[in-house]
Amino acid sequence: MELRVLRYFLEAAREGNITRAAERLHVSQPTVSKQIKELEEELGTKLFIRSNYSIRLTDAGMLLRERAADIIELVDKTKNEFSSLEEINSGDIYVGAAESDSISLFADALHDLQKSYPKIRCNIMSGNMEDVCERLDKGLLDFAIVMSYVDLSKYNYLKVPSHDVWGVLMKKGDPLAAKTSVTVGDIRFLPLICSRQWLNQDFPQWFGKDTESADIAATFNLNYNAAVMVRSGIGYAITYDKLSDVSADSDLTFRPLEDVPASEMYVIWRKYQTFTPAANLLIEELQRRFL
Repeated sequence: MELRVLRYFLEAAREGNITRAAERLHVSQPTVSKQIKELEEELGTKLFIRSNYSIRLTDAGMLLRERAADIIELVDKTKNEFSSLEEINSGDIYVGAAESDSISLFADALHDLQKSYPKIRCNIMSGNMEDVCERLDKGLLDFAIVMSYVDLSKYNYLKVPSHDVWGVLMKKGDPLAAKTSVTVGDIRFLPLICSRQWLNQDFPQWFGKDTESADIAATFNLNYNAAVMVRSGIGYAITYDKLSDVSADSDLTFRPLEDVPASEMYVIWRKYQTFTPAANLLIEELQRRFL
């Protein structure tokens, strides 16, 4: 299984058309068709369902697309790491991050580092904790910035010297907005919009035996989408403070949950990890600030 062929396969999967994939790859259409056919023979399964004008992935094709994307990304990251080994003042750093105002402290450290090393570039991937940790474990990320729910015994880590306050995002005219803060009891029977990850980890602690009867109207993984659903009247979003626009011009407001503890954030990385010079400089800057 050659990397070149995997790149052909991924482009064909993205385009849904062999001819367009060949054009983007700057090779002939028969070349792409032949390589994908040989790949199917090598794996012993069909990867595409073909029609006169398009192709679509089979179940096996969808599995390979996921694996091939990881393989190509890891290969490209490895090439970049080796090319920057001798160049201390440049290089790419790959970071996965949950949505949190605590990211600002990480950004401040990165900004100061780039003043001295302007050619260092940070590539941020946002996602929920499960996605971020999976990519970190695969070696696709150098660091991850996550909440305290992760099993820290698996990683080296730095505690971010801040915390994130839980609360409820709602419309400004809502009766609940008359309060300066709310409790779990206030929202127990309201339609809630929450992250599926938090639904599994936080809600059982907050709601106790009433967790299964909670009215979960929708789930999300990006806070912007949660705000859109609140505006549409779908429900009340359970989220962190400072992630949504609640300024005077906004139609939304945030009220903290007074009986829910704030969340701690951590920068984590794999044990026994060998960093590039650029990543080493960043972790040194973070240690200087956070320890």
